Order: sequence, then C-alpha cells, then structure tokens
Amino acid sequence: MKLVEQIKRQPMLQHVAVIMDGNRRYAAGLGLSPSAGHLFGRDKIREMLEWCFELGIKNLTLYAFSTENFRRDSNEVEALMNLCKEELAKAKKDSRIHKNQVRIRILGKLESLPKDIWESAQEIMDQTKHYECYSLNIALAYGGREELLQAIQKIAHEVQQGRLSIDEIKEPIISKYLYTNGIPDPDLILRTSGEERISNFLLWQLAYSELYFSDVYWPAFQKRDFLQAIQTCQQRKRRFGV
Repeated sequence: MKLVEQIKRQPMLQHVAVIMDGNRRYAAGLGLSPSAGHLFGRDKIREMLEWCFELGIKNLTLYAFSTENFRRDSNEVEALMNLCKEELAKAKKDSRIHKNQVRIRILGKLESLPKDIWESAQEIMDQTKHYECYSLNIALAYGGREELLQAIQKIAHEVQQGRLSIDEIKEPIISKYLYTNGIPDPDLILRTSGEERISNFLLWQLAYSELYFSDVYWPAFQKRDFLQAIQTCQQRKRRFGV
C-alpha cells in the first residue's frame, strides 16, 4: 500500500493510545445489542495490533473499560467482564503475542475488578514481563484522575516515611508512580466515533500528545483510517519541528 510506504519514510511514532468509542452505536445501527457491538470492537483490537506490527509502532494503549463504565446497565457490565476474562485467557496462548514478544500491561484500579479477572490480568502480565519488542497496554477499570490521585497518595506516603523529600518531587517522580511507569508518553491520542473529548484518559501523559478524532465508529475503523491518523500526526510533528 502506497500510504504505508509514505508513512515508513517518516520518523515512526513510538506510542499510539486509542479511545475505542462507538461499539454500542455501531450495534444499534445494525439493530443489535450493545454486547454484539463489544464483540465487533474486540475483533478490531486484533486488527490494530497487526497494523502496529506492520508499521513498527512499539507501544499501543487501548482504553477498554473506564471506572465510569461500572455505572452502565448491570447486564452490559457483566457481558464486558466476561469478554475481558475470555480475551485475557486467549492472550496467554496467542502465538502472535509470544512470537512478536509483546509485553502486556493492564492499567487501572485492578482491585475493583472481579477477582478472577484480576488474577488473570496478573498472570498475563507476569507471563510477558520479560518481552521487550512491543508493549500492549490495556486500560481496564481505568480513570485518569484516579491514577493521579493514587500517585499523589503514594508520594505523600513516601514523604511521610522519610524516603522522599518535598524538593525531590518533580515530573519524573510523578511519572514513576503512575500506572504507565516505564512506558513513553503517547505521540498520538486517537478517538473514534466523532466525539471530541478525552474522557479522563491519560491526563498526565497526554501533555504533548497530538490529538486525532475520527468520525468512524470503532468496529468500523479500517486500516486506511488508522494510516491517515498516523500520517496526520507525522505531518504535524514535522510542521512544528517536534
């Protein structure tokens, strides 16, 4: 594909973060249930991972389930939790994960998840923690404000215990206590479905990220849509000398 070659000739993005929005509206347009929309959305995740392999984008972060999503209809939440459980189990045996040495991190307030999902998340993180080629980060039970709040609490505890002084609290220290410690900040925050807001996602990390909003619902998002987002980000960075 010509667009792929154009993109590869430019400095490649190191980290893309995606707000996967529009599953329910996509399903509604087809006369299907929200759960069906989430299944379509799951399949799109697999495609996007392949696109990142092809381009050499080393870090991919996906906003899968926010802390606010717990307020949705109980049947939908239960269906989403079951889907998470199934996908975590599949990931442990996914040859693409191991062949491409993809480290999987689950970002969020994991203790708020059902115990079996929390345990499965921990297992896949332990299983892949030595992989260094790619990083797939799943924001699950995630909230940007909650992440910052927990970081502040941990830093305050370190100060209280005398292990950290007030003068030592600088940006690198704060980043160290975030869920994303060790992951570079995203070059690009991409949101599908036409909504143009961040929705409590990576509030600290997006300080210098490019923002790109697509009108396409997440399950209908195609490779060309993704390539256009990447190219647009590259052009912005080149224009401003970033």
